[in-house]
Amino acid sequence: MNIQLPDMPKPADAATEHQLTFQDGTTRTVYDTGVERPYPDGKLIVSRTDLNGVLTHVNDAFVAISGYSQEELLGSPQHILRHPDMPKEAYADLWATVKAGKKWHGYVKNLCKDGSHYWVYATVVPNIRRGETVGYTSVRRKPSRTKVNEAIATYANLKGA
Repeated sequence: MNIQLPDMPKPADAATEHQLTFQDGTTRTVYDTGVERPYPDGKLIVSRTDLNGVLTHVNDAFVAISGYSQEELLGSPQHILRHPDMPKEAYADLWATVKAGKKWHGYVKNLCKDGSHYWVYATVVPNIRRGETVGYTSVRRKPSRTKVNEAIATYANLKGA
């Protein structure tokens, strides 16, 4: 199932344009302003997806930091937040891990609707009902700045930057 997301609106401020191609073959133009949003203290960002990564639940913290409305998020693929700095290898590892029925942990740089970004420490787990995986839940926490700096270097290396 391929859901073609609309291109992001170009921000009024200076931004770098990127063309992203996702695993399902869809493409999207996004803009990166380079502005980092602080992770909200004391909050957990929570979402659930179906087996294809389509968002079926988002909490208020997710809506607030992403800049998208709940209506824009629900029914959209999780990759609506894909930041161009994130290497494909990180998502390949995530999907291979959760499809094998295991818990995945990692640092993720997400892109907001306005072109800003935020870092999270994400835990993704399969949702199992009657012995079958029916979707996935992701819980994001405030990341350690030291670990974010390590992830920036690792991801740049993976992307050949």
